[in-house]
Amino acid sequence: MTDISAVLDSADKALPQSLDRLFDLVKIRSISTDPAFKAECRKAAEWLVTELTALGFDASVRDTPGHPMVVAHHAGAKTDAPHVLFYGHYDVQPVDPLNLWEDDPFAPAIKEIEPGRKVITGRGTSDDKGQLLTFLEACRAYKAIHGSLPIKVTILFEGEEESGSPSLKPFLSANAAELKADYALVCDTSMWDRETPAIAAALRGLVGDEVTVTAADRDLHSGLFGGAAANPIHILVDILAGLHDETGRITLPGFYEGVEETPANIKASWDMLGRTAESFLGEVGLSVPSGEKGRSVLELTWARPTAEVNGITGGYTGEGFKTVIAAKASAKVSFRLVGEQDPAKIRESFRAYVRSRIPADCSVDFHEHGGSPAIQLSYDSPVLTKAKNALSDEWPKPAVVIGMGGSIPIVGDFQKMLGMDSLLVGFGLTDDRIHSPNEKYDLNSFHKGIRSWIRIMDALASS
Repeated sequence: MTDISAVLDSADKALPQSLDRLFDLVKIRSISTDPAFKAECRKAAEWLVTELTALGFDASVRDTPGHPMVVAHHAGAKTDAPHVLFYGHYDVQPVDPLNLWEDDPFAPAIKEIEPGRKVITGRGTSDDKGQLLTFLEACRAYKAIHGSLPIKVTILFEGEEESGSPSLKPFLSANAAELKADYALVCDTSMWDRETPAIAAALRGLVGDEVTVTAADRDLHSGLFGGAAANPIHILVDILAGLHDETGRITLPGFYEGVEETPANIKASWDMLGRTAESFLGEVGLSVPSGEKGRSVLELTWARPTAEVNGITGGYTGEGFKTVIAAKASAKVSFRLVGEQDPAKIRESFRAYVRSRIPADCSVDFHEHGGSPAIQLSYDSPVLTKAKNALSDEWPKPAVVIGMGGSIPIVGDFQKMLGMDSLLVGFGLTDDRIHSPNEKYDLNSFHKGIRSWIRIMDALASS
């Protein structure tokens, strides 16, 4: 590691100009899901290419069947410097309902929301324009002092993350050789709290399936047929209830293959975060965890697999009352995966279990809703350790290594298609209101995010 005080000072002094650039980017209405904003999405991509080119990157707009990608390359100070792929997205969510916004979502401003706490307001400030610019501004500060970057950097910015990324996988496949690096850096996540940075070392995978049980050839009068005809709602809810045993474990054969226990030291560090069942569930009016017995809420949501019923339909659900036995009943079921669980095996195990519970004169159909494996970075990875130490040097409290209950598909794509692990470091906060009216990004998150990336790049460059 080098003395980076001059680089950090440069970032501090240039903060007003960094904010000007963020404001310029936020003003671009790059709503990817609405065709009316197609030109704005291209404008955002072109704006980024202009900025990257000015920073000395070899940058270009790459057309896709949808919105364009931005790809840029910059050599490191040394030929043997580590090579990273930094990923972010320039597109944003729609702003509806507009009447709930306190200000124009595309007129960014700085507000003081409480004494001593200033935020940057506007759509995309946190998700993901402010986040991606922390890295670009860190590169700017480093080059202002040293004239080069300490590591080799490839940039990939996409414009369809908020609309399902339909062009991403084909683009990765077609440009795999160009985009492959030692590892990826993803800045689309959050801190633990305003003073505690976090690195996400685990992301749960996902399997989604929809099951439909069919009995009679039409809805039946429950007075005429009740007690004799099979009721698909009864059949389905009995099947779903059998997915868990009395301890909360999932009963599917082979379900826990590839699931390992979280290291004791990691669980101990999570316990020190102070998140209890009461504090976590109390925010939604609950208090008693429903998953596997004897595990903390953080372990349940970060490191254990789940089976959840997301919706059930069948029979008459309108106003009033209708005494029918439904002909069909359906449920949408999702499984969150961890470790080395195989999405295909989980899906087949679920379907085999359901088929085994269907009466002889009834039938069942399935409709697949996607699947992706879990992502797990080694807790003792040298890259993770360097980033953790660098973040701890910047923030008031030491960085924590966390899991994430949800899924980030791009991380799986990087691993599966490019053979790269990802380091997930973000500076968002849970109250940033992403995807909602009045999105914001803490000014401190933006400022110290820039300083954090300076420290991380410097640390990654060290042997």
